[in-house]
Amino acid sequence: MRADARRNRERLLAEARAAFAAQGTDASLEDIARRAGVGIGTLYRHFPTREELLGAVFREGLAELLDHSAELAGASDPCAALAGWLRTLIAHAGEYRGLSVALMSASYGRSSALTECSEPLRAAGERLLARAREAGTVRADVSIGDLMKLTNAIALAAERSPGDPELADRLLDLTLRGLRA
Repeated sequence: MRADARRNRERLLAEARAAFAAQGTDASLEDIARRAGVGIGTLYRHFPTREELLGAVFREGLAELLDHSAELAGASDPCAALAGWLRTLIAHAGEYRGLSVALMSASYGRSSALTECSEPLRAAGERLLARAREAGTVRADVSIGDLMKLTNAIALAAERSPGDPELADRLLDLTLRGLRA
């Protein structure tokens, strides 16, 4: 990628992060392009769809989430490790209003830019879940797909209830009690 194209892409991602955090994932793409100092055509050359732009923004945090799951993989309490990772996922999904809905939608499609992000997360979560099952602390019928949907639902509920900052923790605690063997 040429240096000017790389700079344009970086500015677009920076402005998209800021816009998605402030206005949600349905923020105006035209405004993002304008704030990045480029035309809408440049935005679409880099990110042909809103979903691809969301995927690029989300991928930036993906490495941190995957690193965190790797750190937790050797924890002495597998159930606590799984719970900690789920809390991190909920916090990450809550960074951008509307991201939890987009992630839930991506879980039903196999070819989306967000699906590319969710697959490594599912694999990381499955490893943590398998350890908790092997330790006998999580029910055998719990699936990572269900847990991912639950974390997105909790993030969405918290997003829709900004006056209750404890809601996500309460809902996750309730969910975790239901998972225990």
